[in-house]
Amino acid sequence: MKREELLQVAKPILFNTDMVRAILEGRKTVTRRLPSKKIEDKWLKYDEWVVAVAPPGSTSLTEKEFYEKYPPYQPGDILYVRETWNISNMWSSGNKVTFIYRGDKSEEDSAMTISVSDGTFDKYGEMMYENMPEWRPSIHMPKEAARIFLKVTDVRVERLRDMTDKDALNEGAQGVRCDHASLGPYGCTDCMNTGWLEPPMVEFMQIWDSTIKKSDLDRYGWDVNPWVWVIEFERVIEEQN
Repeated sequence: MKREELLQVAKPILFNTDMVRAILEGRKTVTRRLPSKKIEDKWLKYDEWVVAVAPPGSTSLTEKEFYEKYPPYQPGDILYVRETWNISNMWSSGNKVTFIYRGDKSEEDSAMTISVSDGTFDKYGEMMYENMPEWRPSIHMPKEAARIFLKVTDVRVERLRDMTDKDALNEGAQGVRCDHASLGPYGCTDCMNTGWLEPPMVEFMQIWDSTIKKSDLDRYGWDVNPWVWVIEFERVIEEQN
């Protein structure tokens, strides 16, 4: 698909800078997301209704089954990544705006220049010259600044801690591998023959908890093992005009 076509159908998804880099490097092909608070509230109301109103012996949905009725995305959906960004330059000739992204190693690597409408150009001009922070948060990244597109290949619900080290690798965690330097007659005493000094799942656990507000850790933290949406995806490379 061409860029214009992708932008017409793409839905937003946020990633922090480390996860953007993992996507760009081809290490991240899946993301786990909590059900929205809106859907959680629906579940609580439904559960209360079942307990209070449903006749004895009625078949009711489990929490997992309920969430499965409200997927955040469907296989085949196109997503555009919202990431930490900024404006580096503007040209009135052609209404051109150059965006840069924190996920790349240098401004030269990440710069993307596009032409925008008169009104949009004026809006970016005000942003650039009146308030110029080093970086702007991903939640405020405009759709036209999107440079990474993803295609959803699978969506399912599971418990957070049902994942494996392979799943953690696909999430972008890397872990610390063991080179078996201390290998002896009874095997490696450094990693106990697992191949990992720090398993990827341990790193992912730390990544997960770092994204949860401290006040919500007792509801959504790794130790609580909440239900999550597992969203698998692949990069979409836009066709050139």
